[in-house]
Amino acid sequence: MKVLNFSRSLITWYSKNARDLPWRRTDDPYKIWISEIMLQQTTVAAVIPYYEKWLKIFPAVEDVAKAASQKILKTWQGLGYYSRARNIHTSSQILVKDFQSRIPQDPDVLRKLPGFGPYTVGAVLSIAYDRRVPIIDANVRRVIMRLNGWQGAADTKQDKKIYECLDEVMPRKNLRSFNQALMELGALICRSQSPFCTACPVNSFCEAYKKGIQEIIPTPKVSVVKDVHVAVGVLKKRDKVYIQRRPSKGLFADLWEFPGGKIESGETPQRALHREIKEETGVEIFNVEFLMKTTHHYTQFCAKLDVYTCESEGDPQTSGRQKWVSLKSLWQYPMPSGSAKIVERLTRSVISVSPKAAEKFRLRP
Repeated sequence: MKVLNFSRSLITWYSKNARDLPWRRTDDPYKIWISEIMLQQTTVAAVIPYYEKWLKIFPAVEDVAKAASQKILKTWQGLGYYSRARNIHTSSQILVKDFQSRIPQDPDVLRKLPGFGPYTVGAVLSIAYDRRVPIIDANVRRVIMRLNGWQGAADTKQDKKIYECLDEVMPRKNLRSFNQALMELGALICRSQSPFCTACPVNSFCEAYKKGIQEIIPTPKVSVVKDVHVAVGVLKKRDKVYIQRRPSKGLFADLWEFPGGKIESGETPQRALHREIKEETGVEIFNVEFLMKTTHHYTQFCAKLDVYTCESEGDPQTSGRQKWVSLKSLWQYPMPSGSAKIVERLTRSVISVSPKAAEKFRLRP
């Protein structure tokens, strides 16, 4: 590959075709860091409103560091992968305490911060500081594998070869444009399916294009997504509903939810609801009425929720992790996205939230 011609062609294409995205209008390392964490396994279109909302609430790293963990989780709600939000919180506190609120430029120091893996380190250093550090994500893996005609799965086993290739083709300056151009090429042109090879600015360098094998590079993954059928109970007492906080470790750690659980084989949703609420809260329920069905897709499973309103015979236990909350305040509690849809349904006709508050705490699917 003619290195100089490749990087020039790529950067020239990027300068004319790059999408106008909010995080590309800044060289603030903090803002670039937040955008890169949000963009991991989430589409650009989905990230933009979350990014803009986050920066309104936390305009600087100091604002993240001093915030309560529940506020962090609530602001992150809907993006999934909540451990990333917790890592941002912890790293921000370290940055304020040990680095005068500045993100260090030393990659060895940066890697020690929670959540700063190879991709994030490369993105922050190259885009914010124009350091000659490669970035490897799914788009970059696919582009480099096709350029070299490497067949196989696009997994981390390829990364050593990809790093070596990038070290050859990366220019000595303007690294922020080169790395973003490579990712943009993968997102817009060198797509996983039906790539726009004729519009590619570097197709003359591409071995897969020359051999006509770009559609089978990388080898497609076969993913199995499990359906999980769940019965959920909105336990009511006058104008309040009962919610409980999940354990601090494991799936959806520390988020709030309505009681309920998986529907066993041969069980009806209502029977499962009676069983689960008895197991979780110790009370029997009555006046069970259907509220809604909702489906939400997570990374490894698809949750299909049958949701009912109900009342309890006696009061379930309450503590710091179980509460009766008013419908007016329900939307302030961070919940998994599937549960957030239930909150929207419950509060839609009950409360009127100001546009400013709604933007701050908006519940998104």
